[in-house]
Amino acid sequence: MKISAETDTGRVRTDNQDSYAIGDLPNGGVWAVVCDGMGGHAGGSTASKMAAESIARDIAANYRQGMSFYSLKNMLASALSRANTAVFEKASKEQELYGMGTTVVAAICADGKGIVAHVGDSRCCLISDSSLTKLTRDHSLVQELVDAGAITESEAVCHPQKNIITRALGIDSEVQGDYSEILIEKGEKLLLCTDGLTNHVSEDEIIRCVNTGEIFDCAHRLISLANSSGGTDNITAVVIAG
Repeated sequence: MKISAETDTGRVRTDNQDSYAIGDLPNGGVWAVVCDGMGGHAGGSTASKMAAESIARDIAANYRQGMSFYSLKNMLASALSRANTAVFEKASKEQELYGMGTTVVAAICADGKGIVAHVGDSRCCLISDSSLTKLTRDHSLVQELVDAGAITESEAVCHPQKNIITRALGIDSEVQGDYSEILIEKGEKLLLCTDGLTNHVSEDEIIRCVNTGEIFDCAHRLISLANSSGGTDNITAVVIAG
């Protein structure tokens, strides 16, 4: 499998509170972690970097070829829990970092299948030649309003409270992630990203971009699209091709 990854500060922010980590697996697979920090300049950057590095270490140390979905789920649940504890305890001890936290979306892919885990509103999508399927459901106030039928999906896109998330890693002593099994057919791509991308680039634009050009610079092309449409937030994109 091939992977393309990049993060960018954007055109408005002066610091980048996004972080990511990627790696290869012994059977030709890959893994990726994307985090979007919150809690001010120092807090957001610290939380996202700590979480990405912690989860990356756990995957590298504990992944074994041939693991079942349930084994992968348990491994990632433990990884998210350890990262959550590390961020939470550091925020509790250092006043300038109080209240920091981060979203996280992680994927492990091998032999055309794998698992996605997430907390918050960073997303994972499966992209074919003509369609985009969301594999994660935002942990956000706006998503809860959509689920309750209070607003429509189109209204959610420009809702004034769209950035309020209901779950984050490092905010409380415990965290609950969501997990889903994935299948990646030949020609399909997996996209992991922060909301700095999805707030500025439409699904149709993402589909066209991911399916045009070489995979190695796919993340860069997506970030360029987001920046050309405003770039008001940090932007991170990871694209995995089967």
